[in-house]
Amino acid sequence: MKTITYNFEYEQKIRVCFIGAGGHSFRNVYPTFQYAPVDLVAVCDLDGERASSYARQFGAEKFYTDYKEMLSTEKPDAVFIVASYHKDGRVQATDIALDALKLGVHVWMEKPTAASRQEILELKAVSEQTGRYVMTGTKKVFFPSIEKAKEIISSPEFGTPSSIYIRYPQNMPKFENRNELTNLIWVLDHIFHPASIINYLMGKIKNISYQWEPFNGGTVTNIQFVSGAIGTLHLTAGASTSSPLERVEVIGQGANVVVDNGVKVSYYRKADPLAYGRAPSYIIDDSQAPLVWEPEFSLGQLYNKNIFYLGYVSEVLHFCESVLENRPPQKGTLDDSLEIIKLFEAYRNEPAGKLIEIN
Repeated sequence: MKTITYNFEYEQKIRVCFIGAGGHSFRNVYPTFQYAPVDLVAVCDLDGERASSYARQFGAEKFYTDYKEMLSTEKPDAVFIVASYHKDGRVQATDIALDALKLGVHVWMEKPTAASRQEILELKAVSEQTGRYVMTGTKKVFFPSIEKAKEIISSPEFGTPSSIYIRYPQNMPKFENRNELTNLIWVLDHIFHPASIINYLMGKIKNISYQWEPFNGGTVTNIQFVSGAIGTLHLTAGASTSSPLERVEVIGQGANVVVDNGVKVSYYRKADPLAYGRAPSYIIDDSQAPLVWEPEFSLGQLYNKNIFYLGYVSEVLHFCESVLENRPPQKGTLDDSLEIIKLFEAYRNEPAGKLIEIN
């Protein structure tokens, strides 16, 4: 099993600048640097006081209010971007990432990558021209639970993944209101979560058809994948905030795997059927019994810190190792973001009840 190296134990680190000093980055991104080969040299935010405070808090020597000045002066290997939205609903980080690439800097950016496929294609073009990588923080595909599910469904004994069900709480505005991007900010912000899991586990979507309900704005989407597999994305607007938010289930050939609440993995292995009307017990042979993984939350272990079971540390490590080894990231890529944004644009541009071609 892989173990974690602490920041002070790394012999080689990448010089990093950070753009953004908000609550999310304070809680979930800056703290990952304790476990990554990162030398944080400067922080930038439009609010100089916050930038200065974050620099002191997380060990950077300098702070800026102009990110172009920071990148030009500090010449880092990479930049982390956690920003918000423009007034028109476009993603601020998209433009910042383009500027960083042109200045020769690798980019890690929090999702969403952009608000349109054209913007992602532009990022891809500049990334290829400059030889600098862009990785988006799609944390869900770095969940230990989702990585385990991927391992299971890729095994010969599981068989070909044939269908998937994924549940995620998100509402969708009325179709006639979706022409305004500002009405879709939270859809854009959140669709990266379930869609990244779908893309990671099942591959490219061929087409979709969805239904929308007017009470909470929930949707049920039927999916056909390029592979021939099928799936359902249930956006459960209206569900209680006290209930577990997510559930993922993938069906194979006589086997299935379920991820509940982001942390519990249940693998239902191939098993002999019980004799109908004759079986006195539901207990099956140990060699065919389900396998279950679930964390304990009593010990002061790294795995029960939220930045570990929510994938934040793993995604930052993946990016840092890619930069150090001069190889493109394998997860959170611009190609992954492109597939996610195709789904977003389908919801934005096409009404319910229609068969919509994605790929």
